[in-house]
Amino acid sequence: MLTRAERQRGYAGGGLVFAGIVVFIALAVFALLSFNSGESDRPFFDAYVWRILRFTLLQAGLSTLLSVALALPVALALARQPNFPGRIWIIRLMAVPMGLPVLIGALGLIGIWGRTGVLNSALATIGLSEPVSIYGLSGILIAHVFFNLPLACRLLLAGLERLPPDYWRLSASLGLPARSIFRFVEWPAVKPLLAGITGLVFMLCATSFTLVLVLGGGPAATTLEVAIYQSLRFDFDPGRAISLALLQIAVTATILALMALLPTPKNDSAATGRAARRFDGSDLGMRVWDGTIVILAVAFLCLPLISIALAGIRADLVRLLTSAIFWKAAWTSLWIAFLAGVISLTAATAIINARAAIADARGPGITARGFSTLLASLSSLVLLVPPVVIGTGWFLLLRPYGDVASFAPLLVVMINAMTALPFVMRVMAPAFATHRQRTARQAANLGIFGFARLRLIDLPVLISPIATALSFAMALSLGDLGAVALFGSEELVTLPWLVYSRLGSYRTADADGLAFILAILCLALTVAGTAGHRVGKDGQQ
Repeated sequence: MLTRAERQRGYAGGGLVFAGIVVFIALAVFALLSFNSGESDRPFFDAYVWRILRFTLLQAGLSTLLSVALALPVALALARQPNFPGRIWIIRLMAVPMGLPVLIGALGLIGIWGRTGVLNSALATIGLSEPVSIYGLSGILIAHVFFNLPLACRLLLAGLERLPPDYWRLSASLGLPARSIFRFVEWPAVKPLLAGITGLVFMLCATSFTLVLVLGGGPAATTLEVAIYQSLRFDFDPGRAISLALLQIAVTATILALMALLPTPKNDSAATGRAARRFDGSDLGMRVWDGTIVILAVAFLCLPLISIALAGIRADLVRLLTSAIFWKAAWTSLWIAFLAGVISLTAATAIINARAAIADARGPGITARGFSTLLASLSSLVLLVPPVVIGTGWFLLLRPYGDVASFAPLLVVMINAMTALPFVMRVMAPAFATHRQRTARQAANLGIFGFARLRLIDLPVLISPIATALSFAMALSLGDLGAVALFGSEELVTLPWLVYSRLGSYRTADADGLAFILAILCLALTVAGTAGHRVGKDGQQ
């Protein structure tokens, strides 16, 4: 129940945000399309560009196959063993890589799988010399599995946990063996989810930037986004960057179009650790098999995290914390993260209010309903044009007006805010919808509107999801390397850029220490944003 003034403010706010995002992205794309590099004799898509495209799709396809194929037995084991020791903490562990800054995860993987890492050092003791390489295609695959296996596992586990308890009682009464239970019970539950999960993971792998930048290992293992960055940052070849950027847009548009035809995977929050009583995992052989699968998965996820902590503690943290460059990078990272978070929060609030105003109107017309659909699709628009492509377009657009570095902080803030928008919407939209459903009629009956409603009814309840969304947006921006990679310089130094530069100059001890500090900052932001949430016995928030 909204007043006419509140509906008008909702329309206006949503219109401004929609216009701002569309114009910001459209100007970048326009700059790419209209730029004349003066190299008309070179083909727009030559052999180099097609080679980059083939590798992008190859690594994304292999990463997706490995991530989903390895996640399935882990999810089946966790579903089959509801009383596995520490099961709820293992499921919560699956959320850590999804919230971990990608650069920090890459350093942890180098600590385990690198040339002097734990694995190769152990293998060297038995006479094998560096059989596993973390750089190149193999390293990219390992890193993508590390980040995407937990996501796929939680989504699959959620589907298995939604099965009615009667299924397990019936299968036990019929004496079905494990193979038949998988065929008739488990597979029908996970099969509808696989297409959506596969599309989601493929999209994440195809648009991966930081992992490929750190672990790619050279021109033979370069994806479209990294090639765009290299074309501008090192080769200063705008024509090449434009070809790659347009191809990247075409690839992401194709993936998004195909994903729209696939079933959407359910929210992974359903995998909270609650599971129906099962009877098929009680025999010794099955318990040993499931335990082995779960322990291997936990080790795969935990060892890089432990490596990050141990390497960070061994670094000279006092020297790093007292250096001028650290404080400059930390201050820059924090104010960029705060501004990006506030902008993303403001945009999400305006979108939610605009859609609520349209839904509140009596008999909204086709124009209003279409506008509501466009507002809901803004997150997909952000995914359609990746941050590196947006940065490339604005780089070309601003270059005639002076030093692009002077515009860099504002561009990084805006790109990070748009990158965080889908995550902020995911946190805020359900909370706002539930709150309005519960309080709108009572507030209207009491005649409480405007600022009074905001102060007395909305803020006391919504402050928790707002704080969570802000903390997640800030943590995402704080650990992001994608936007600042194009514009990082001596004047614009963030913590991720400082970590990457130290790693590039082979000062790995400093990189490890800075990564550890960055991880603590991101963790502190996440904990602060969820401090007011109560966690029940079943693990639900």
